[in-house]
Amino acid sequence: MAGPKSVQQRGRIRNLASLISRSLLLKMGFGLLISLIVLAALQPLITKMIIGDKSPLAIGNFEKYLPSSFEHPLGTDQFGRDLLVTLLIGLRFSWYIGVIAGLFSTFVAITMATVSGYLGGKVDVLLNGITNAVLVIPALPVLIAIASYVRMDLTSMAAILAAFAWPFPTRLIRAQILSLKERNYINLAKMSGLGNFEIMFTEILPNLTPFIGVGFASSITAAMGAEVGFRLLGLGPGDLPSLGLMIQWAQQYGALSHAHYIILVAPALTLVLIFIALILINTGLEETFNPRLKKITGL
Repeated sequence: MAGPKSVQQRGRIRNLASLISRSLLLKMGFGLLISLIVLAALQPLITKMIIGDKSPLAIGNFEKYLPSSFEHPLGTDQFGRDLLVTLLIGLRFSWYIGVIAGLFSTFVAITMATVSGYLGGKVDVLLNGITNAVLVIPALPVLIAIASYVRMDLTSMAAILAAFAWPFPTRLIRAQILSLKERNYINLAKMSGLGNFEIMFTEILPNLTPFIGVGFASSITAAMGAEVGFRLLGLGPGDLPSLGLMIQWAQQYGALSHAHYIILVAPALTLVLIFIALILINTGLEETFNPRLKKITGL
């Protein structure tokens, strides 16, 4: 016999499936997003199918700049590596950077917004002031200075990127909490003897799932975009190829000037597809929970 928790989890899954089925934008966004995640997850298997037991990042596995063929669907790059294999590795590492940064910044945003919005008063003034201050700080020079003196791996890079990615979702979630805390069920929870912590994290936050999802997706997008900027400036670990590093390699070795367009287009287009998927999901969630936006989009 299923317990209350398992019944509740199945109910949430059914609600999510129903939500996605009602929105064309959500269906398109989740379909594209899941496809990209599956490709990244299958990277080791695809790598073995294409190059066998060779090291995928070893220089000189094949001739340089081979054209697309059955053996090499996207050809080879300037290092003599199969471009499709390198692209899938870069996709996996970019997802890692984006998701880690997104989780970290969303956790900070949820904590700051919930405490600030619910408690109000001097606490709200202080935390909201910190959020606004971080928003106006020119992030790029600060990030460059940090990256210049800190030896980074992918995790530390994600943490540095997340340090400036949390203010936007904080403002988004806080605005909703300011509205929700005036609802009748919150007053009833107070009368029932629930403490502030219980009300914030068991009564208010579960009703903010769509807005937390929007903030999380926005943080991933911001982190991936910032990572590309980092790479173009020559910062970050050079031995672990992300999509941003692949773009930097293409620029550094003159892919466009030598008419090897695919070397630049492949990682750039993959990033664009990720951004499109996340934007579609964001817009779909806002459309579903904002009737005025639904009238504008008409979808």
